[in-house]
Amino acid sequence: MLNQREILETLNMIDNQHLDIRTITMGISLRDCAHPDAKICAQKMYDKITKYAENLVKTGEDLEREMGIPIINKRISVTPIAIAAESCETEDYSIFARAMDDAAKACGVNFIGGFSALVQKGFTIGDRRLINSIPEALATTDFVCSSVNVGSTRAGINMDAVKLMGQIIKKTAHITRDNDGFGCAKLVVFCNAVEDNPFMAGAFHGVGEPECAINVGVSGPGVVYNALKDVKGQSFDVVAETIKKTAFKITRMGQLMASEASKRLGAEFGIVDLSLAPTPATGDSVARILEEIGVEVCGTHGTTAALAMLNDAVKKGGVMASSHVGGLSGAFIPVSEDEGMIAAAEKGVLTLDKLEAMTCVCSVGLDMIAVPGDTTAETISAIIADEAAIGMINNKTTAVRIIPAPNKTVGDSIEMGGLLGTAPVMPVHNEGSENFINRGGRIPAPLNSLKN
Repeated sequence: MLNQREILETLNMIDNQHLDIRTITMGISLRDCAHPDAKICAQKMYDKITKYAENLVKTGEDLEREMGIPIINKRISVTPIAIAAESCETEDYSIFARAMDDAAKACGVNFIGGFSALVQKGFTIGDRRLINSIPEALATTDFVCSSVNVGSTRAGINMDAVKLMGQIIKKTAHITRDNDGFGCAKLVVFCNAVEDNPFMAGAFHGVGEPECAINVGVSGPGVVYNALKDVKGQSFDVVAETIKKTAFKITRMGQLMASEASKRLGAEFGIVDLSLAPTPATGDSVARILEEIGVEVCGTHGTTAALAMLNDAVKKGGVMASSHVGGLSGAFIPVSEDEGMIAAAEKGVLTLDKLEAMTCVCSVGLDMIAVPGDTTAETISAIIADEAAIGMINNKTTAVRIIPAPNKTVGDSIEMGGLLGTAPVMPVHNEGSENFINRGGRIPAPLNSLKN
């Protein structure tokens, strides 16, 4: 039973510390929508999405009102479209992106993910068609998000896909240049992508998932930050224990919401993703947590160690609070979406190289990074390759969501709006990577892939 103190504590977290459910995401299988005629296939996708998610937003709003807990986003993820649409006799898969977008608008959700392909070991016909359609798809839709998985610990890294994605990102930035390359904010390149991630832009409904599932992402950087204020100057043992206890409280709230939402929507309860997902709002920053732990500015020496402890403590505390923990689960470091990260990048303390080091010990990777618009496709591919290598060797999910900001250079910034925030344009190395990227082929999987 909850006592009065715990109720008041939770209310304070919600009112003053930015505690919220970041997203309720409904995953929907589209595998039975296959049809040779692209128009019929797209219509079947639209019909199925709108049928299953018809009451998603209303249910979320009802739960917010009844429980007093904010739910910031209601989202949908679907079977990777490269799989669901592969039987169609069309080269242009943007027709399916527009069907997804229309369905998202009809259901009233914030985003829909799954314009995706899994190419860690090679391409199918559908994979190539989808990837080549990404720029047009993201330029002509409002809510569609796209992802491509180019590597895994089991398969290695598909360097042909890495090279191609550098070109696709450049093309997407160009085709959405009138909006600061906004299309790239809805495109992420993965290594070791997970099938039950509720967060965008990388959410898709994996082939091992049920017909329909509810996955919930919780968030509470502000809560952790405020909890650490009470243990200033104390040992790392105390800091870790404080984070664990706070993560437990946050995740229990997510478990309650996920369980109730899945029951009301007639869907299976998937997972609770216990990630600390920041926002541009002051007091809701992962960077400020690291600075509260003791580093003067996020990005200086000690930042990686502080982030490693934070990430581990969040997982340890959260896993005891939910029957099914999954997704990405940890601390996110998206530069444009974190007020403290933005400030550190603008000071020049937080650099691309330091961010890469930080991705070794946290969730996902180089996220919402803006770089100069004249950055070459090969350089972007090399950044993706480096991040994929971290994921492959360490058997963890890593990703790159990078925006080559059209007509912008270091010192400028781009405005994404809302939760996507403001991205300062960060410098990249001028030395080229063309010879490396142009080799092609596949980087073999590490020996730890042979665990059977």
